Amino acid sequence: MKDLSIYIHIPFCTQKCFYCDFLSFKGKEEYFEAYKIALLKEIEDFATLNKDKYIVKTIFIGGGTPSILPIGYIGEISSKIYSLFNVDKNIEFTIEANPGTLCLDKIKHFKDSNINRISLGLQAYQNRLLKKIGRIHTIEDFLQNYENIRKVGFENVNVDLMFSLPTQTKDDFKETLDNIARLKPEHISTYSLILEEGTKFYDMYEKGEFSLFSDELDRELYYLAINILQKNGYNQYEISNFCKPNKECKHNIVYWKRKEYIGFGLGASSLINEKRIINTTNFKDYINFNNNREIEILEKRDMYSEFIFLGLRMTEGIKKSDFYKNFNIDIYDVYKKEIEKFIKNGLLIEEDDYLRLSKKGIDLSNVVFSEFI
Repeated sequence: MKDLSIYIHIPFCTQKCFYCDFLSFKGKEEYFEAYKIALLKEIEDFATLNKDKYIVKTIFIGGGTPSILPIGYIGEISSKIYSLFNVDKNIEFTIEANPGTLCLDKIKHFKDSNINRISLGLQAYQNRLLKKIGRIHTIEDFLQNYENIRKVGFENVNVDLMFSLPTQTKDDFKETLDNIARLKPEHISTYSLILEEGTKFYDMYEKGEFSLFSDELDRELYYLAINILQKNGYNQYEISNFCKPNKECKHNIVYWKRKEYIGFGLGASSLINEKRIINTTNFKDYINFNNNREIEILEKRDMYSEFIFLGLRMTEGIKKSDFYKNFNIDIYDVYKKEIEKFIKNGLLIEEDDYLRLSKKGIDLSNVVFSEFI
């Protein structure tokens, strides 16, 4: 049997965060049940055709805000997967959660539903910033639920943080990093604000309501995070991700290493047999079992470029031997000019079998990635 990872998309939110362009909606509580039914059917349909082909190694329930669902829903989804698939006994099973939608009973329900990893969206430690970016929770909500998560017995927790937020200062971000590191979550992700069209922040920026950070200050905050987290025992294993020893997010590594995964839910994406499959993004169609998927059979060149620009996100880089193993061609036969240019420019480092980004290469990673796409 082949390894498989499962992603489940829950597209509901209490309120859309001002920076968010993910496929999610507020004010659709009356559709929770219909969505669950459609989701369970999609899972069952896939499992009927593929049950004995795969062993499930990771599950990730994301959104949206999965923790918005009433107690019982996540348990039904988990039970459906466990009843239909071969699930690895050492599975990593993650759910994303907003501190403003949690309570002790809901956290206990997650634990009873086979979930063993919680990813908490905090973003900032200051209530004024949380309000500024449209979060529905306070720092007090986060701290109470973090305590509850530990009390219930979760031993694998991620905390999401953001920097370069409007009105955020260097001291704000340092305070955030120091306080979260003091809590000792097993994993911390930290991302720079990116303005996306269609978001409230994009409209506010267009109206001149705030200014973006300079590239120099953005990079200063990024390296502040690296320094503080490394001093607190966190290993940077990907551009934006840090963890305690052996606590990398196995599910995300599946994406970065182009392993097979199936996505269930509205707009969810899959990579199966070198086919990119994307579910319908039409909510009404989905809940009415009309999931018109977009299917793209990847060309060799697409596979090559994905291998490189996804793999180079990881600090260990990519293995030249893996490229040959996957595609039966030497990486230099495809990208000799690009690789040699970036090594010469100091953006790529070649060590034995590995190619990885240098410190300068991480700062200019989009420049590097674009050359391979």
